[in-house]
Formats: sequence, C-alpha cells, structure tokens
Amino acid sequence: MLQGLTGWHFLIILAVILLLFGAAKLPALAKSMGQSARVFKGEMKAMKDEDTTAGKTDAVEAPASGATVSSNVADASRTADPKP
Repeated sequence: MLQGLTGWHFLIILAVILLLFGAAKLPALAKSMGQSARVFKGEMKAMKDEDTTAGKTDAVEAPASGATVSSNVADASRTADPKP
C-alpha cells in the first residue's frame, strides 16, 4: 500500500497537514493524541488485570462462600428464640 511513496510524497503530506491545522495547533493535537493513547493503554491493562484476577478469585471464593453460608445458618439457629 505504501510501497510507491518516496520522501517527497511524505514532505508534501506534511506540508498539507501544516496548512490544514496550522503550526500552532499541531502541538496540542499531538498532546491530545498522546493522552488518548495513554488512557487506552491503561484501560487495556486494567481489563487484562481484571480478567486474570477474576479467574483466580473464582476458584478461591467458591469454598469460602460455602463456609460463610453454613456459619450464617449456625449463627441464625443460635440467635433464634425457641418457642415454649
């Protein structure tokens, strides 16, 4: 796709970009693109971390939640008033 482009083509493209956006707006444009890329990268890393921790915690939480239910039942039976 870009095999036929030479250095002159890239210079012409750069000149057109400068004419369209102006030299004053280019640093702000580059800064906003960099911030967007940084946010995107951080979100992707957070999603990967959630996926890995979710897989690990599912295996660990299953026995713990069963123990919690049985202890809650035992606590409820101790606090219930027996009918005379």
